[in-house]
Amino acid sequence: MTVDTLFNHYPLQKGIWDEMKDGAGIRAPYHTMAAALSHLNLQDFHQKHQLAAELFMSQGITFTVYNNDEGIERIFPFDILPRIITAAEWDHIEAGIQQRIKALNLFLKDVYNEQLIIKEGIVPAALIASCPHFTHEVHGVKVAHDIYVHIAGIDLIRGEDGQFYILEDNLRTPSGVSYMLENREVTKRIFPDLLAKNNVRMITQYPLLLHDNLVSLSPRQVANPVVVMLTPGVYNSAYFEHTFLARQMGIQLVEGRDLLVNNQKVYMKTTAGLQQVDVIYRRVDDEYLDPLVFNPNSALGVPGLMSAYRKGNVAIVNALGNGVADDKAVYAYVPKMIQYYLNETPILPNVPTYQMDHVDERQYVIDNIHKMVIKETNQSGGYGMIMGNSASEEAIAKAIHLIQDNPRNFIAQPIISLSTVPCFLNGVLQPRHVDFRPYALCGPNGIQIVPGGLTRVALKEGSLVVNSSQGGGSKDTWIIDQSI
Repeated sequence: MTVDTLFNHYPLQKGIWDEMKDGAGIRAPYHTMAAALSHLNLQDFHQKHQLAAELFMSQGITFTVYNNDEGIERIFPFDILPRIITAAEWDHIEAGIQQRIKALNLFLKDVYNEQLIIKEGIVPAALIASCPHFTHEVHGVKVAHDIYVHIAGIDLIRGEDGQFYILEDNLRTPSGVSYMLENREVTKRIFPDLLAKNNVRMITQYPLLLHDNLVSLSPRQVANPVVVMLTPGVYNSAYFEHTFLARQMGIQLVEGRDLLVNNQKVYMKTTAGLQQVDVIYRRVDDEYLDPLVFNPNSALGVPGLMSAYRKGNVAIVNALGNGVADDKAVYAYVPKMIQYYLNETPILPNVPTYQMDHVDERQYVIDNIHKMVIKETNQSGGYGMIMGNSASEEAIAKAIHLIQDNPRNFIAQPIISLSTVPCFLNGVLQPRHVDFRPYALCGPNGIQIVPGGLTRVALKEGSLVVNSSQGGGSKDTWIIDQSI
């Protein structure tokens, strides 16, 4: 039996956009990939599937799930069939993300300085004032080149109509790029000829682009600025990524205890003495960065770091205070930001979003809650989310109570059947829902997006939750130079 049998028996689901197949058969972007694999012996395909799992295991490609206050380290599930996006589709996505980040960056500059968008009534003052990630301590702080968003992970979904929509913005410490890069390396190992045959664009330049951007932000004009990555430590869920990126860029991975501040400058402790640090790529949340300013009990940050930051003696990536721009309630206003700051129509639309602190919208959501997904505005990882079409009546009643008690803490969106892609599960190809996170790098020379991203897969049948912490996996994502 050959893999061709798997493709022939791959099922379609009514009312859901499948990215590989439609009623007429395999879609054009998948033709070359499917043809190359179709004659492969099914046993060999199984062996490649097993090899991929072994490679992830041997290389320690993991994430951590926190359960009952215990960190459980797991191998990140990987499906060997790639997700394919055409060059034309990618051009549209790339333009939309660049536009969005330009507007969000201008919003962050504005909201921490003149606040014109608030004064002119485009974004409600109460919405910003009630945002837990609006950081008063950085108001008026001048950041290098006026760039607040240096690294962004913008989540997209594809709906029943085949169109891409922005699902959410990740502008604080977006994770997952190491999985994007490792997925590609594993694909090279198991399908060494397939990438070239399909004209797949490269993504391996990401660490170099990131390093160049970090260096360009140095406040000191020196030949070799000192760049470090600040990690919360080995127990953080993304620690694998921290070590991976630091190694790829050739920079030091440090914890808060490895740094100190003296005379409003940051230094790294080394065996040769103190070495001044110019740029910190931090993977520590704002509230833990400086115990003298934020959480006094934090052991993860560096006492006095904010004084060096305010003085302009160190660049911090991403900028502090970015959380106000990826609050899920503020997300609904990004199309207005694009129109206000850029005088442009959004290229990539938002998912329709209902604000629970608007009385009419709240009542509409409660009346139609079985068609809605309820999200907490400052949760991530798939937590704090209620799917109205599958939640118990008890869970729905509890959600309604929480919404009425604290409406600012929630938004609602109509449940969208995410597009599906084929996954090799239990010896057959099965459709599973996916989303997509491209990674954008913003520096003095503009916004660069490597042609790819992290495709996350909801491996549970029928599930729309793709997060790794909720049982999701991932796929290699191919941007191919081929039209539909």
